[in-house]
Amino acid sequence: MLQSLEQEDQEDITAFDLSPDDKVLVTASRALLLAQWAWQEGSITRLWKAIHTAPVATMAFDPTSTLLATGGCDGAVRVWDVVQHYGTHHFRGSPGVIHLVAFHPDPARLLLFSSAADTSIRVWSLQDRSCLAMLTAHYSAVTSLTFSADGHTMLSSGRDKICIVWDLQSLQATRTVPVFESVEAAVLLPEEPAPELGVKSVGLHFLTAGDQGTLRVWEAASGQCVHAQRQLPGPGRELTHCTLARAAGLLLSVTADHNLLLYEARSLQLQKQFAGYSEEVLDVRFLGPKDSHVVVASNSPCLKVFELQTSACQILHGHTDIVLALDVFRKGWLFVSCAKDQSICVWRMNKAGEVACVAQGSGHTHSVGTICCSRLKETFLVTGSQDCTVKLWPLPEALPSKSTGPDGGPVLLQAQATQHCHDKDINSVAIAPNDKLLATGSQDRTAKLWTLPRCQLLGVFSGHRRGLWCVQFSPMDQVLATASADGTVKLWALQDFSCLKTFEGHDASVLKVAFVSRGTQLLSSGSDGLVKLWTIKNNECVRTLDAHEDKVWGLHCSRLDDHALTGASDSCVILWKDVTEAEQAEEQAKREEQVVKQQELDNLLHEKRYLRALGLAISLDRPHTVLTVIQAIQRDPESCEKLEATVLQLRRDQKEALLRFCVTWNTNSRHCHEAQAVLGVLLRHEAPEELLAYDGVRASLEALLPYTERHFQRLSRMLQAATFLDFLWHNMKLPTLPVAPAAL
Repeated sequence: MLQSLEQEDQEDITAFDLSPDDKVLVTASRALLLAQWAWQEGSITRLWKAIHTAPVATMAFDPTSTLLATGGCDGAVRVWDVVQHYGTHHFRGSPGVIHLVAFHPDPARLLLFSSAADTSIRVWSLQDRSCLAMLTAHYSAVTSLTFSADGHTMLSSGRDKICIVWDLQSLQATRTVPVFESVEAAVLLPEEPAPELGVKSVGLHFLTAGDQGTLRVWEAASGQCVHAQRQLPGPGRELTHCTLARAAGLLLSVTADHNLLLYEARSLQLQKQFAGYSEEVLDVRFLGPKDSHVVVASNSPCLKVFELQTSACQILHGHTDIVLALDVFRKGWLFVSCAKDQSICVWRMNKAGEVACVAQGSGHTHSVGTICCSRLKETFLVTGSQDCTVKLWPLPEALPSKSTGPDGGPVLLQAQATQHCHDKDINSVAIAPNDKLLATGSQDRTAKLWTLPRCQLLGVFSGHRRGLWCVQFSPMDQVLATASADGTVKLWALQDFSCLKTFEGHDASVLKVAFVSRGTQLLSSGSDGLVKLWTIKNNECVRTLDAHEDKVWGLHCSRLDDHALTGASDSCVILWKDVTEAEQAEEQAKREEQVVKQQELDNLLHEKRYLRALGLAISLDRPHTVLTVIQAIQRDPESCEKLEATVLQLRRDQKEALLRFCVTWNTNSRHCHEAQAVLGVLLRHEAPEELLAYDGVRASLEALLPYTERHFQRLSRMLQAATFLDFLWHNMKLPTLPVAPAAL
């Protein structure tokens, strides 16, 4: 992504267009404002009122990048000069919403085309400021207008399942081609042979994109479809936009589920895929032996595989309903998915990062909500469903290295065992590290332990107050972790099915839990949008990660436990890095630096180099250490002169810090003398204007005044008491002691 632009008014953007020279971007918002962007810098260069009385529904630049036409929901068409910054034309007469505007490719002809709710195409003359003609042949909304290179021919498409070729010299329709689908966009192809697209002659050919979800090439003269893409399964495949970049030789199409597909124009070979809005992310997994890729299941039948280094995306089609859960085998090449369509798919990624479906299976009678792979070898997988059953699916031995079945399609899997496990939906299944045990968690508030492969019940874990969302085996100990809608995570002993520990901290349902740090810590995610890290030994939550704004459904840790992946209902997938070692190293370096500086400070005080000692203490930002230096200066026989000389030689920022420290010292009667001594030096030798220019001086003075008055009153009372005591002493009359008689 090159740039992301966001308007300050936070209003919805209703239309936008980029100039042919790729320099100017104009957006229209519901606030009836037009914004002109220098999109490469990400800044708005001009903002003006659209003058339309309703939001702008469409806009288009002319070939010279000088004029901009806007069509509004008020039925008006306006033309703007984006260079000179003024409106040039205002055309009225169209009923309803203007949903399409386009300039003639020849700027000398000064023609503008528009289409509104009445399904007709109006031709406006910019020179005569009038409507030259109304082209009426469509019976439904016109969705696109495209022009031939010489400007003599125009092609229009509509939702009435026809495309019409127009002669722009006579402004008459010359050919109507039925395309048997509601067309959202049509593109005229270059008049040159393209054998891979079925274009063998030089005549007029065009490409359509519509609700069938495939790109099709038509010959205008015969009205025949000469090439069609293979139709992929699943909803959301409808195409909503299509455009041709002639210079680059690329074709871009947009699907109804917000994915961008970039093709090579001459062969329709897929070059790149861009995943758009993901809606609700339901599960995420790392892929590859080195966790180089990420697979994301969102509120869609499609899976999205991203390469972490380049963010390149692949969109995988195989399911016909929303994918609910994912899991990956130990080596990282094979992964599995399950969906609401009651099926499972096994996918294989090759060393080039390309992913293909190699096996499929079905057998559940309701949505398959959870899936888990075998841990030791790529031999089997287990699924859990809303039909309250668990199925065990063995994998063929040749599957990991095979891409297709005997008939050219994916291998069909058959369930080896089926077991009715719970009375309500099964939300989670987990396989033990030795592949001999299976744990299931259900909405019936219990988890159960089963043997594999026979699925015999060993015991029940009961104690949660609400349904369970996740179960996980510890990689090191004979312990099972469960996450529940009651907001807790519990650890259970596999030997006696007793509860060992309970972790409380989430304010809502805990949706996922995973063991990290070789089984010594837990990572949990909840519907409160929080991810928490727990230390099992002391039940302590050591870190809370607050980056999501909605339920965190997906949680997965990398092989080395140094990264974690989360996906949530807020459409965000976040990659986390374990910085524990880095933080510990940084903390250790800070401690070592503090020890070195403390030793240097002690040496400076011993050598009575007070200026450097005070500067070093201030740089440490420790008020008590600075206080120690001031006290050391005051113990010197020439304390007044040395304190004065030292403080005055400090830099301004150091004096500002010293003033802040004085505020802290002044609150304590034991340290107020040092604070008052420093204040005295500053007040005697600094001009009032300079003191008032100090950063935060007003707040410091407000804090100093009340305590200073209190200290002054205390010292005044002490002085009065001492004076009275002295007065008493001098006025005391002691009786004269008797003189002893002299000895004879």
